Amino acid sequence: MVILTEPLPRGCDPGYLLVLSDPLCPGYAARVPEPDDLFGAAEPAVPPEPDVNRPLADRLRPAALSEVVGQDHLLGFEGSLTRMLERGSLASLILWGPPGVGKTTIARLLAARAKLAFVQLSAVFSGVADLKRAFDDATKRRRAGQGTLLFVDEIHRFNRAQQDGFLPVVENGTVVLIGATTENPSFALNGALLSRCQVMVLRRLDDPALELLLARSEAEIGHNLPVTDDARGTLRAMADGDGRYLLNMVEQLSALPAGTPPMDTAALSELLSRRAALYDKDREEHYNLISALHKSLRGSDPDAALYWFARMLNGGEDPRYIARRLVRFAAEDIGMADPNALPQALAGWETYERLGSPEGELAIAQVVVYLGTAPKSNAVYTAFGQAKAAAKNTGSLMPPAHILNAPTKLMKQLGYGAGYEYDHGTEDAFSGQNYFPDGMDRIDLYRPKDRGFEREIGKRLAYWTELRAKK
Repeated sequence: MVILTEPLPRGCDPGYLLVLSDPLCPGYAARVPEPDDLFGAAEPAVPPEPDVNRPLADRLRPAALSEVVGQDHLLGFEGSLTRMLERGSLASLILWGPPGVGKTTIARLLAARAKLAFVQLSAVFSGVADLKRAFDDATKRRRAGQGTLLFVDEIHRFNRAQQDGFLPVVENGTVVLIGATTENPSFALNGALLSRCQVMVLRRLDDPALELLLARSEAEIGHNLPVTDDARGTLRAMADGDGRYLLNMVEQLSALPAGTPPMDTAALSELLSRRAALYDKDREEHYNLISALHKSLRGSDPDAALYWFARMLNGGEDPRYIARRLVRFAAEDIGMADPNALPQALAGWETYERLGSPEGELAIAQVVVYLGTAPKSNAVYTAFGQAKAAAKNTGSLMPPAHILNAPTKLMKQLGYGAGYEYDHGTEDAFSGQNYFPDGMDRIDLYRPKDRGFEREIGKRLAYWTELRAKK
């Protein structure tokens, strides 16, 4: 457990408490606990690890909030955290964002800025006993006049009961909780904990932020990276918004022999591996991407739809899931505007089942383009929803007697089937009879759009409405 009471200057090892001061960290001091101190017995001082042995990402860890890149909406002049600190208060927070954007660093710096002891736990390696120990230490520290910032990495990995354990210590101010998560807090954290914390969304690092990290890296290692301008852009793209991953790649490049000629994009890609795309088939990114595909199709943009389809495949999504969603889309968003859309979606799914991957994926791609370019209508979807609501409200009404079958003599005597007109035996093959329950007014449920094949259907319905009025 690490306890810091002052900002940690660059070059200092965060893994131990310094005694009075250290020549590598001028101006930094932390007290050593006495044997009966609240924090336990002092540990022997360990000489700091030389910079050369520390990862580049650790050597470049910001020493002040102003050095954090890519999060100006939180730490800029009008940022949410900036205004919070100016008010002299630090609320419990949930830092939600992708990997490598500075969640741990921001938590450390907030503790230093607010003059709180920094205690870090990982939900991956910690259990109830660790939480209880941290809470007890924070209580003792509070009695001595020292506040505690408890940073919990991967907080979404705690189960609901463990999350409930935070409630009393957050509620009474024993700790300022900062939880870091890559998962949507709405799904991963319970409502009681969310109500006591403010959620701060950290953004993936954009291109200017990644370039700033590259410039700082070159200043740290003392020379420019051996890459062309195009390869430099590729390097940023390979990081995919992850600052830590970018610095790890820079560290590999900095280890190349002196005098290495600048590498182009092909040479760089051969040397370094591209960061795996963020995608988890049972987490939020799964639903984000299928939503993007669905809405691109609804917006008649086949190009964007193909892109999101490819993104899902690259992330390891089962093509059968996508095919099933496309069948649903054909019924919900196209319907009778193009009656062929549903058979096309089913045919694409069946083709994939026969061919498998990768050949069958082309059939699904064809379905994506077909649905994206088809006329759109949700008239059937809307009509079905209204029909279900009407059926629920009038579920006990009997059909009118004239459309009931009368297979027995008794049923005929009761009037079943009496007055029924066989439509094929009438003029225009349309009797115009009422088919809704007796005592229920006729309602117009299906209202076709003036698009695609529904334009023709609308003409038919208008014709039958006119005939019905004449009956």
